[in-house]
Amino acid sequence: MPLSVQTRREKQKAELRAELVAAAHKLVQEEGYEGLTIRKLAKRVGYAPMSVYSYFADKQDILFALAEDAFETLARRIEEHPSDDPIEALQAVMTEYAAFGLGNPNEYRTVFMTEKTRPPEGKTFVEVHESNPAMKVLISRVEACVAAGKLKGDPRAIATTLWAVGHGTISLLITFPFYPFGDPQAFVKRMCDFALAGLMTQDMPPLTETPPNR
Repeated sequence: MPLSVQTRREKQKAELRAELVAAAHKLVQEEGYEGLTIRKLAKRVGYAPMSVYSYFADKQDILFALAEDAFETLARRIEEHPSDDPIEALQAVMTEYAAFGLGNPNEYRTVFMTEKTRPPEGKTFVEVHESNPAMKVLISRVEACVAAGKLKGDPRAIATTLWAVGHGTISLLITFPFYPFGDPQAFVKRMCDFALAGLMTQDMPPLTETPPNR
């Protein structure tokens, strides 16, 4: 059946938004956070700045779109590395997270190291975090480790601890490139193994008294 006028318009709008997000990724990869402006983004896709404003109210909206897209890409990359060993499957999350960050330092800075001053329109920060596909994969793999008796405690708390270690490690590698860390991937693995070894010795309590529902 032929598409209705409204359906065609929605499809065209979604395609243009995807084009803008893809262009924003490239702009950030080339010029970093400072190079991401509505005017530059409009010029890159060949549209008037006002056309971009009909999709993104400001730079914060673009940042959320980039983050959402980056987390989806990261989740897909992680899912490409399943393992029957739950610990190995969990380690794959850290490996892919590191590869993403070290392979795209400007984008990592922009997505993971830029303060988000407000949530996207129509959502709360809690809803944003709850819908993060990469975090969902991380938590699910932690849950598999807990079910197998490899780790003990609250899966979200364990996942958040691993994320904190991974983020801190990658942030240091990006912002202090001349420090003698040695091979970056080897250093990431060392930190991951260090964190997992510590987590295996304890029963991790929840981060808060009322953990959010998943």
